Order: sequence, then structure tokens, then C-alpha cells
Amino acid sequence: MFQASSKQFVENLNKPLFDGLPYGHINSYIKNLLQEVDHLRVVASQKQEQQQKETLGQFLTNAAVSELMAMMFDKVNFSEISLLDAGAGVGSLLAAFVANVCNWRQYPGYIKIVAYEIDPVLIGYLQKTLALCVSECQRVGITCDYEIRDRDFIADAVKLLQPSLFDKPDELRFTHAILNPPYLKINANSKVRELLRALGLETSNLYTGFMAAAAQLLQPGGELVTISPRSFCNGPYFRDFRKMFLAQMALRQIHLFESRHKAFSHDSVLQETVILHAIKQKQKHNSVLVSTSLGSDDDLITTHSLAYTEIVHPDDAEQFIRIIPDTVSQEVVQQIANLPCTLKDIGLSVSTGRVVDFRAKEYLRLSLEENTVPLIYPVNFSLGYIEHPKATRKHQALVYTKETASLLVDNEHYVLTKRFTTKEEKKRVVAVVYDANRHLGYSHVGFENHINYFHKCGRGLDITIARGLAAYLNSSLVDAYFRLFNGHTQVNATDLRNLPYPTIEQLVSLGLKIGDNFPSQQEVDQLVTKELLCITFQPGTNSTTIKSRIDEALPLEEN
Repeated sequence: MFQASSKQFVENLNKPLFDGLPYGHINSYIKNLLQEVDHLRVVASQKQEQQQKETLGQFLTNAAVSELMAMMFDKVNFSEISLLDAGAGVGSLLAAFVANVCNWRQYPGYIKIVAYEIDPVLIGYLQKTLALCVSECQRVGITCDYEIRDRDFIADAVKLLQPSLFDKPDELRFTHAILNPPYLKINANSKVRELLRALGLETSNLYTGFMAAAAQLLQPGGELVTISPRSFCNGPYFRDFRKMFLAQMALRQIHLFESRHKAFSHDSVLQETVILHAIKQKQKHNSVLVSTSLGSDDDLITTHSLAYTEIVHPDDAEQFIRIIPDTVSQEVVQQIANLPCTLKDIGLSVSTGRVVDFRAKEYLRLSLEENTVPLIYPVNFSLGYIEHPKATRKHQALVYTKETASLLVDNEHYVLTKRFTTKEEKKRVVAVVYDANRHLGYSHVGFENHINYFHKCGRGLDITIARGLAAYLNSSLVDAYFRLFNGHTQVNATDLRNLPYPTIEQLVSLGLKIGDNFPSQQEVDQLVTKELLCITFQPGTNSTTIKSRIDEALPLEEN
């Protein structure tokens, strides 16, 4: 099978999608098709209620995103194409795909489209789009048939993938799949979760179920292009999906949007999104093309080719997908990779705070009183240390009884990080030192569930090591590294365990430079650069400084 080279893709990315045809009259037909379909999308989106969108987890794909996705498919010489869209909406993706095929220099003879859509509001618009697609195909000499399946895609996929003596597997498979899957959390005891388990997948969100099912329905060598949240790339919740997907699919191209809200701005979707192009084959490509744009309608698209093993490390049990969009980011990764230790190597652990306040409601107190101990929330984080008690609506104390003893830790020194960052904070990783000397008179302390805490076999840390570790975690280097591989604002204990770390000696050396007043961000970066990277700090030229200034120039957006 012939596949377009990365060079060809780069050349195509840097010119309009439907530019340069030898027969210019076709351009106007294609543009009219896409404009008509995008008009249908706008009208349909206005008729959809926001609650309905959120219930179905469905947000319609605009024309610019659809065209970008369609462009990612390799221009392969197929005599017949079978195309799957597992959540078609009004058919924007299908229309872009058909327009792209009608732009090929050598057309296929036949296109069969299978479109799944369960929203009755959208099906009428989808029929109009598909009729337009058939008309456009006929005009250039392609036979096009379509089928709208107004039933649940996952349930149907399970039936199609069940082995049968009478089935001819290749006839049930697709050469191409393009989809914007629904983003919807699914309950562990739900019917759809049970169906996905039948496919061999354990996942907590519907979009990865759609991606996995679509991949299984592809023929060998078939292509998948999908736009989805970036959250599947890392973290424990999507480990099973990554292992299943990467075992059968080879990553080909990845596109990032630097602005989190631009891809679906009309629907107020603030998830960080990624477009993925993969081919169904076990053999992986030598490299993966990573492209970046500010938003879907941005003409400036930068590209960067990376070795496949840099994107997915062969020996990584988690199978994280590490998306490195540029050379500055690559330098950040290299600097972090030079640190020699894992958290386990330095004898430390990280856990999530044990106090879930609504479950311990009867033991919460607004202020410290007899038989209570300090209760620490993220709101207590202040300038590298803990401010407690603090004037806040959050409870500041927990009754110390046999019922709460398992929720507490010894009142010793720890490093705490926030599990969620707010829109006022420019950094994803926010760490502080819990200095027990500032909270004398208590045998124990409680850390609320929105906090991660670093400890040594369940006990506290040496204060110097705690200060050094907090400085390292607060560095722009760690923040830039973390942002590269995390498409959300949540900082899980698993994410922190997977960070590279300095040696204990380096942490002590760093911690000795930190006193009762935590240094500023610039001072932290100077110390980390000097003590851990052995580089002379030069403001404005260091890669983390450059990266942080780029990030500061972009508006901060929240999930």
C-alpha cells in the first residue's frame, strides 16, 4: 500500500486544502458543498439545547477543523472506499472527507459511507449533507452510497465484531474512519461500560470507547482520524485504552491546538483537544509528524517530526503518548531526562490526601478547638508554605477520634501539591512545604483529598529535603515538562510518580538555599538551573524561560 510521505503532508499543510487543482471549476463546487454543510451545522447547533449536547456529550465539528482532519488522510490509490463516522452529527466530517477525495488526482470508483447518529434533531440535517455528498461524487464520476444508522454505535460494534461462521470479516470492515466522538463519563455499572468490556476495554469515558471500537472495525492498513480530548495520552484512567489502541494502531500524525477553547469555541468547550491520525498496522513508523496551530482557523501551522520512540517509549509500562510540539519543548524534555532518579530511587512516595470532607462531615470544625487537629486544604497554600488557620469558608480542623485516625498522618514535614489548579494560577504544578515547626502542639494533621503529599514510608521528610523537593516541583522546568504531557489541569499522584527526580544529595543542596521565606519564581529557576542542571542561568535564553514567556503570552484557560 502506498502512503504519502511526511514531506508531502508538510507541503499540503502549508497551503489551502482545496488549492491548486488543474480544473479550477471544481474548487467552487467543493467550497459550496462545505459552506452549505457548515450552514447546516450552525442551524442545527442553534436548535440543539445545551443540556441535550451535554447529555449526549456531542459537540459539532466546524468546517475548519473538519477540513484539517480530512487533509490528514493519505492519498492512497483505492478503487473502493468504505468510510465510517461513528457520531456523524450533521455530517461535517463526512462532507470534508468527500470533498478531499474529490480533490484527489485519481478518484476511487466507489465510496460507501456508514454514518451513526442517534439524535433525531440532527438526522434530518445529516440526510441533506449526505445527499449533497452523493451529488458531488456523481459530478466527478464517483459512485457513492450511504447508510444512516440511528442506533447506538458501541452496541452495534459489539455485534459486528462478534465472530460468526457466516461472516466475511473484510466485508464488515472499513478502509477509513473519521470521527468526533462524544465526550461523556460513563458509570462503572452502566450498560455501555459492559459493552466496552465485551470489546476488551475498561475505560471511564465514552470517547475512548468510540476510538477503540472504530479502530477494531478498520481493515488492516485502514486509516483513522479523530478529534478528541487530549486526556487519554496519560494517566491511569486511560491506561487500558492506550495499550489496546497502540497495540493495533500506528501513530502517523498528531495536531495540537495551543488555545484550549478555539477548536469548539461556539459550544464553550474548554477541553484541550488533539487530532490524531493512525493506521491499522502493528509495525510502527520511524517518525510521527506533530503539527500545531493556535486554533482551528489559524493559517499558521508549524510542524515538527519526532522519532516514534520519543512519542511512545518502548519500555514504558504506562504507554504514555508524549507529544513534543517544538525544539524548545524537546530541550525541556532532554533536561528533565538527564535527572537520574525515580521517586522510588530516592526512597520517597506520594499519596492523595485521605480526608474526603463530605464523608467526614460530622467531624469537621471551622476552627481549631479541643481534641481537633489541623485540616489542610489547597486554600491554605501560601508563598511556598502553609497558612493555617486561614479566614475561609473551608473547615480548618478535624476532630481526632478513633473514627478519623486512619485519615490523618503524623504532624511532621511534608511536601504538598494541588491536584487541581485554578484559572488564577499560571502553573499546573503548585507545591508547598508543610513545616510542622509552624504548627506545634498537634500530634497529627489531615490533608484534604484535593492535595497530594510526599512522604517517606508514611512518615514525614527531613525539612531540608522537603524544601529542595518543593523548589524542584515549583520550577518552570517541571511545569513546562508537565504541560507537554498532560492535557488537563489535574495533577494526579501517578503523574508525580512518573516524573524524573534529582538525587537526594541534589535536593539537600537545593534545600539548603531556601529559608523561611520561599524564593520568587525567578530565584527558584535560577537555583534549579544551577544546582540540578549545572548550567549558568542566563535570563531570557534558558529554554524554560523561553517556554514560560510563550505560555504567558497565551491566555490561561481552564477545563
